[in-house]
Amino acid sequence: MRERLRVILRKEFIQALREPRMRFLLFFPPLLQLVVFGYAVTLDVDHARIGWMDMDHTPESRALEARFVGSGRFDIVAQPQSEQQTQQVLDRGQVHGVVRVLPGFAHDLARGRPIEVQVLLDGTNSNTASLISAYSQQVIAAYSSDVLTGQTKNLQTIKVDIRGSTGTHTMLTPAAPESRVWFNPDLYSRNYFVPGVAANILLMVTLMLTSQAIIREKEIGTMEQLMVTPMRPIELMLGKTLPFAVVGMVNLLVITGGALLIFHVPFRGNFFLLLFCAALFLMTSLGAGLLLSTLSNTQQQANMGSFFVTTPAFVMSGFMFPIRNMPVAVQYLSYLNPLRYFMEIVRGIFLKGVGISVLWPQMLCLFVYGSTILTFSAVRFRKTLD
Repeated sequence: MRERLRVILRKEFIQALREPRMRFLLFFPPLLQLVVFGYAVTLDVDHARIGWMDMDHTPESRALEARFVGSGRFDIVAQPQSEQQTQQVLDRGQVHGVVRVLPGFAHDLARGRPIEVQVLLDGTNSNTASLISAYSQQVIAAYSSDVLTGQTKNLQTIKVDIRGSTGTHTMLTPAAPESRVWFNPDLYSRNYFVPGVAANILLMVTLMLTSQAIIREKEIGTMEQLMVTPMRPIELMLGKTLPFAVVGMVNLLVITGGALLIFHVPFRGNFFLLLFCAALFLMTSLGAGLLLSTLSNTQQQANMGSFFVTTPAFVMSGFMFPIRNMPVAVQYLSYLNPLRYFMEIVRGIFLKGVGISVLWPQMLCLFVYGSTILTFSAVRFRKTLD
C-alpha cells in the first residue's frame, strides 16, 4: 500500500505542478486576497472629512476646532456659512459630516451649563457614520471635561463659583470613564481580517482543487485506467486528497508569513497548535471536495458546487459580519458551519494567544464535522468507483 500510495502522490504532484498556469493559480490568488483584505478592505476611519460651521466665533469655539484637528482623525475641508451650504456639501459627498457650534457656546461653557454641539452625519455608510459620531463625542466630551477641571491648555483656567442664600457650593468634577482595549489596542481592522483570510483560503483552495482533480480524471478518460490497476479505492482517495492538503498548508504558511512581515499582525499563540487545527479543518474541506466529485460529472458542475458551498460558509463564518447581529435562525444555522469554528480558532491564536484550554470546544466540533463528512464522502466515493 505504501508503494502504491507513493506512486499516486507523485503522479498528482507532477500533474498539478507541471503547468506554469496551474502553479500560478495555486499560490498567486491567496497572496492577492491577502493584499486586498489587508490594504483595500478596511473599516477604519483614520481621516474623516468634515465641515466646520462656527456660529459662535469665540476663542472657545476656535479651541474646540483645534481639538478636532489635533485629534488626527478629522480633516476640515469645508466651512459652510449657511444651512444651504451645509446641505450642499453633504449632498455632493464632499464631507462625511458637518460640525456646527451653536450660538452661545462660550456663554454656556463659562456658566457651567450643558453645551450643545450639533454633528450632522452622512448616513449613507452606516459604519462610517457610527465611527465619526463616536469620535466626535469623544473629542467634545474630552474638551468639556478639561474645561470643567481647569486643565485645558488652550484656554485660561475657568473658575465657577455658585453662591446662593445658604452659602458657597462646591462644583464636583464629573467622573471620566477610561476604557482599555485588549488584543487589538489600535483597533486596526486588518488585524481582524487578515487572520481570517487564512481560513477562507484553506477552504476554497482545498475544496475546489480536490473536486476538480477527480472530475478531470473522468473527463480525460484516465479514471477507468486507474480503476483497473491494483490500487484500492482508499489509496486512490488518499492520493487525490493529500497533495492538496499539502498545498493548503503551504498557502497557510505563506499567508501567515505575509500577515507577520507585511501587515505586522500580532501572533501571540502557538504556531504548531495553528497547524494542528488547520489539519482538523482540512478533514472537512477535503471531505466536502471529495463529496462534490461524486456528485458532479463535469468541472463546471464542480465549480458551481464549490461556489454554493463557499459563499454561505463565508457569510456565516463571522469573517466580516458579526454572527450575533444576524437573525436568530441564521445564528443557529451557523453552528453547522465548520468555517465558523476555524475562524474563531485562527483569531484566538493570532490575537489572543489562547490555547487548547480555551479552544477545545471549537477543535472538538471540527473533529466531529471532519470525521463525519470525510467518512461519508469516502463511502460514497468507494461506491462510485465500484
